[in-house]
Amino acid sequence: MMLPGIADSFERPWLLPLLIVPALLLAWLWRGQQRRIALPVDHSLRAERRILKVLLLLAESLPPLLLAVAILLLSVPLATGSPVTQRKLTNIEFCVDCSGSMTAPFGEGTRYDASMQAINQFLNFREGDAFGLTFFASDVVRWCPLTRDTSAFACSLPFMKPDSQRAIGGGTMIGRALINCRKVLEDQAQGDRMIILVSDGQSSDLMNGGNEERARELQQAGIVLFCIHIGDPNIPDEIVTMARLTGGEAFVSGDPAALQSVFQRIDGMKPAELEQVAVEYVDEFRPFCLGGLLLLSLWLLAGYGLRYVPW
Repeated sequence: MMLPGIADSFERPWLLPLLIVPALLLAWLWRGQQRRIALPVDHSLRAERRILKVLLLLAESLPPLLLAVAILLLSVPLATGSPVTQRKLTNIEFCVDCSGSMTAPFGEGTRYDASMQAINQFLNFREGDAFGLTFFASDVVRWCPLTRDTSAFACSLPFMKPDSQRAIGGGTMIGRALINCRKVLEDQAQGDRMIILVSDGQSSDLMNGGNEERARELQQAGIVLFCIHIGDPNIPDEIVTMARLTGGEAFVSGDPAALQSVFQRIDGMKPAELEQVAVEYVDEFRPFCLGGLLLLSLWLLAGYGLRYVPW
């Protein structure tokens, strides 16, 4: 139930039917003949004082109105407060190259080290999003499932260094990795979808139209692809075309500082959005309390003179 302009809802609406009690009292006061009394006076006339009668009825209507206000207060009136919002979820799958070329020097470490450090810093920009991690070379390893717990990323650095294992080969199969990432994101029913590809080489499975086919698949799945090419200043055309067809972009990074700025640019291109998840209701006692105090004051003042007596 709503009282437009006063309350949007009530916490205890099952008490509102009690308002029929003050309504019946008011009807009895204004329609009844309870004030007639027989006096032992014969052959006398008395003029009807309409104004006084109305004033008396108004004064006697105050207690039922106070009862109605009390029932409304017990029902706990609610008003619409600030909407409850939360960050709109974005599912971000990192697709990181672990081929042998990622061991090349890059800053104070290797290309792989700089990539993982930049990814860990990127997580701080996107608090509240879900992140997944996929490594690839000739084969693909889904290292971390999509989760909002980013501690797994910080722990993954020493375990997938390209120079410490060769279980997934030493080549670069970007197309195969993107197929796996797409399947991961397609399983997510909620949130936007994004893939961030970090690589330093070319991929044979993107040639001869393979990049356009992968781009169409990503586009149909509603996935935006951002590509970061490390080291070599020339980004392969297949990667640039593929990223732009999905609504993303391809960047080149020549040093660790530039790599971090690239992640900041990606964050700026896909800013976090807020979505309303619920409407917050707050107690709205003020108008009812003020109205009750006004009625109580009038009732006390009326008690000094506006009282019905049968003589």
